[in-house]
Amino acid sequence: MTRRTDAENNRARLLAVAREELTGSADVSLHSIAKKAGVGQGTLYRHFPTREALLMAVYRQDVTEVVDAAGSLLATHEPRQALRLWLDRLGAFGRIKHSFASVLHAATRADLAAEHYRPITDAIDRLLTAGREAGEIRADVDAEDLLLLVSFLWHGDAQDPEWEQRSHRMLEVILDGLRPTH
Repeated sequence: MTRRTDAENNRARLLAVAREELTGSADVSLHSIAKKAGVGQGTLYRHFPTREALLMAVYRQDVTEVVDAAGSLLATHEPRQALRLWLDRLGAFGRIKHSFASVLHAATRADLAAEHYRPITDAIDRLLTAGREAGEIRADVDAEDLLLLVSFLWHGDAQDPEWEQRSHRMLEVILDGLRPTH
């Protein structure tokens, strides 16, 4: 294995472990992330010099995965179902990121939000357009409207045992409201 490949594998392991650990607790230590990833702290700091750098890398990777899921879902599901499944992913992403958002500085959060707002709304627009073309989605709702409507997904109490059922029910109400009114 070349040194470059080894470094890439270390970085990927660090990101995977950080995502897993931060999902459980925003207060996890960098030392414990490095240890669980099987690397030394020096390796962690070479890739991510600060806690914020690690969190931003996890955030960026997760946003990319959520955005990219729109295409694969459209390829394998009817547009309305693809939208539903994608919104579930967006909600899960939002809940996880909301839980450790306080770790990042306000300016960093604003920068990240600005950096990823357009790709998120573009993915929503792609899903809405496919739904409109299939006659499943009304024409008068745009991506920003829908994003605002589903923002409850990442503001609910994930510790509440009824939250998942409630959020699925509320999402169905929103999706029903997106049906055309022929």
